[in-house]
Parts: sequence; structure tokens; C-alpha cells
Amino acid sequence: MAETTGGMSTATRTHDQGAGTDASTALTAETHDFLKALASPTRQRIMLLFYRGAELSVGDVAQRAGVGQSTASQQLNLLRKGRIVTSRRDGKVVLYRADRDGMSTALAELQAYLKVCC
Repeated sequence: MAETTGGMSTATRTHDQGAGTDASTALTAETHDFLKALASPTRQRIMLLFYRGAELSVGDVAQRAGVGQSTASQQLNLLRKGRIVTSRRDGKVVLYRADRDGMSTALAELQAYLKVCC
């Protein structure tokens, strides 16, 4: 069990300092963004809207998720940054859909990392 000092465990301090890590086994910034995108219950709820290849506009997402349009836009931006959704423009409308390739890449990197670290 990691010792906690000043709100930060020794395991966290050691990891943050890079002790014992090889640059080739560290998670990329993109995979950190992927993990961050998964952390929010609101984003998790939005992710479920893209079931079976659905393509939705920001307005559609806002309405179905029960959030404001600006909130939906912010959350979709974080999901896009985390490679969970991708977007395309159709005239004046931006449509979002699941980014299966991006998620697969992030999950493969995470799996490889976990095999090395744990």
C-alpha cells in the first residue's frame, strides 16, 4: 500500500518524478486525454448517444443528454480531444460520431502500459 504524505501517495510522487519509467512505456498525451474524457459522468452519458454509429449535432447531443448547448459543445470537444468522438462538417452543421479507431489506439496503448507497469 502506498504511503500518503501531504495528500499525495509515495507511488504518485514516484510516478510523477519519472522514477523507474522508460519513455517508451509512458502514456502519450493523447491517451491521458482519453482517460480524462472517460472520467466524467456527463461525458459517459454523451458517449452512449453514439451507439451503433449514430451521427449527432451539438444541438442533438444537448437535447438528448439534457445539457445546455455550450456544455454539450465543451464536452464534445473533450471527447474529440480524447479520441472518443470524431467530427465532420456537413454544410453549416458539425456532426459527431464515435471514433472507433481512436478509442482502439488509446486502449491498445493503455493495455501495453499496464502490462509493463503492473
